Amino acid sequence: MDDDVRVLEGLYDRFNARDIDGVLSQLTDDVAWANGMDGGHVHGREAVREYWTRQWAMISPHVEPVRFYRNADDAIVAEVLQTIRDLEGKPLEGQTHGLKDKTVGHVFRLREGRVARFDIEDAT
Repeated sequence: MDDDVRVLEGLYDRFNARDIDGVLSQLTDDVAWANGMDGGHVHGREAVREYWTRQWAMISPHVEPVRFYRNADDAIVAEVLQTIRDLEGKPLEGQTHGLKDKTVGHVFRLREGRVARFDIEDAT
């Protein structure tokens, strides 16, 4: 699991730095990525790029993994502190999307060292 965790730690670092190309390079071409704002999933690297580009134009999210473990399905779960701010760094008020400050579970399924599927669940 150590190599997979290193990949995921790098993803979080790149995401928080807004290095979209760095993140996308760690995803499979056919990745299924959970859409935390609208529900469902986006499919493929370019759809993930569009999703994040849209999200980052509206809000400033920061995600900090606090622990990693394998679940019963052998996926890697990252327990993550999610902080959502407006573009000026202030706490959000009156948002219409489902994103807010909370602890969440990010569930990753990797294939050949890259993320093939990403899901979000309530943290345990």
